[in-house]
Amino acid sequence: MTGSTRPAEPPQPAAPTTPRQPDNTAPLSTSVSPTPRQLWTRSRGIALALVTLLAAAVAIAAIRSGAQHGRLDPRSTDPYGSRAVAELLADHGISTRVVTTTEEARTAAGPDTTLLVTNPDLLTDGQHTRLHTATKNSGGRTVLVTPGAPSIDALAPGLTASDTPSAQSTLSPGCSLPAARRAGTADMGGIRYDTLAPNAEACYLSDGLPSLLHLPAPRGKGDTVVLGAPDILYNDRLDKHGNASLALQLLGTRPHVVWYLPSLSDDRAADSEPRGFFDLVPSGWRWGTLQLAIAAVLAALWRARRLGPLVTERLPVAIRASETVEGRARLYRRANARDRAATALRTATRTRLAPLVGVSPAQAHAPETLIPALSTRLRTPGQDPLPLLFGPPPGSDAALIALADQLDALESEVRHS
Repeated sequence: MTGSTRPAEPPQPAAPTTPRQPDNTAPLSTSVSPTPRQLWTRSRGIALALVTLLAAAVAIAAIRSGAQHGRLDPRSTDPYGSRAVAELLADHGISTRVVTTTEEARTAAGPDTTLLVTNPDLLTDGQHTRLHTATKNSGGRTVLVTPGAPSIDALAPGLTASDTPSAQSTLSPGCSLPAARRAGTADMGGIRYDTLAPNAEACYLSDGLPSLLHLPAPRGKGDTVVLGAPDILYNDRLDKHGNASLALQLLGTRPHVVWYLPSLSDDRAADSEPRGFFDLVPSGWRWGTLQLAIAAVLAALWRARRLGPLVTERLPVAIRASETVEGRARLYRRANARDRAATALRTATRTRLAPLVGVSPAQAHAPETLIPALSTRLRTPGQDPLPLLFGPPPGSDAALIALADQLDALESEVRHS
């Protein structure tokens, strides 16, 4: 029996070997400069705090501007305006004229006029003096709305303003002044005053101090009314209690009402008493800035490093040599120190070449010893390595790079020889 044999399979050709390509991948950057992401991570807390502070300031300004728009303006129909009072006076034949400068208020003061000053504390000392001089002998009535310590001494001598306002907003007259007795209960809870004037009529008392004072002038030359609260003049409060009656009786004793709204457009005040930047900043902002400064100092003291004995600490990470080299190179470049960089390159090259040519490390930096020994190892006859290893510093960045390449080539030549 003859067995069949399978023909041998031809040998499979070996898979072609792909030659290994040289690794042209650029080395990873060892830059130590912060990236945009790191900058954002570091500064986002401060940015968020600034945005929050700005939004809060805008919101507060919007709320305050909306709440105080047209305040005590007889032309305004807003809740805090006084258009209703002006209309009520007009129904009784009393005219209302709005003025915004001290000169207009002084000119308009007279025996048949009631001068209403809405916010006396906005006036300067010079304006207080001129206004008081014009009204004390005019024979008319002067109504001061919520005057405080800055203006009470000049416009209503003998009065002192209490530091604590009334605890109640609605008070009963409690006096013999006819206007107050006829009006009855009114929204007069506000600044309280104290006076030693014997002829002063004190009304709407709270804890023994009044918020409405009537001060007759000597020899019948007009009078002064001090209101500790402006509520009886507001549009949205005029129909409450006896507010309308009290406002009409206090302002309707003369046929004309001059409504003085102090403003920054008073050129006479600006010319006579110029104000600096800090004079125009409200006191609340100054106090707020002082509190923020104190808080910042306390926070700095809280977070500051405490002084104590020195202790040794292990570094949390190991720094690569390439990062150190790159960092020092950047310092050299920022300082434009090409001489230092060239000296460092030449010193390191001489240190590495010395053992290769049989020179001791102590003589590595002596040109009379290193150059003769190095010349015997060079392939190019007559090549003088002295300017390369001991020459002057390069004059530009390109020359510094060329020097580094030449030193590297010199060291490679010596090693291969």
